[in-house]
Amino acid sequence: MLVATLPLPAFVEGRYFDVLAANSLATALSPRLAVGRNRLRDVFLDPAEKDLYPDWESATERLVAGFRQSVGTDTHDQRFIGLVGELSLASPHFRALWARHEVREREGAEMRLEHPQLGELRLHREKLAVSGPSGQMLVIYHASPDGPAAEKLQLLDSLTKPSLPTPRGLKATPPDSHA
Repeated sequence: MLVATLPLPAFVEGRYFDVLAANSLATALSPRLAVGRNRLRDVFLDPAEKDLYPDWESATERLVAGFRQSVGTDTHDQRFIGLVGELSLASPHFRALWARHEVREREGAEMRLEHPQLGELRLHREKLAVSGPSGQMLVIYHASPDGPAAEKLQLLDSLTKPSLPTPRGLKATPPDSHA
């Protein structure tokens, strides 16, 4: 799939914020950005998400308002009813945000993440509509070129790639010391 070929953290989310596809760099950014996970459940029910997002309060406000926009007027949908009910019972914060009735486009934003190995990452998040099934979005995280976050993403990318084994019988050759 296209997502796997992208050199940046990327995933596809559905209208209920299920992760439908993700590349290894997205999963390295957060293990919860993996196929089969639900972004709403994770953000509100997994304490590790609060650690990842220092601006968790504003991130959750945008997420809930974007979810409301994604579902639109299809409020009789059983999946929607079940997810909102589950989160309302399990998370007072979700319940309070849901009661605001705010609607916001699912759009990109500046994000600040606190990665457990890399520290602070200031990234841009782009959300692009995917043609085909309604409500799918391609989400891509990228850094400003030549900034510290760009270097950290390169490091994260190198950690996701398998290392090549050294061929047997070959030794590293010391640099030529003759000047």
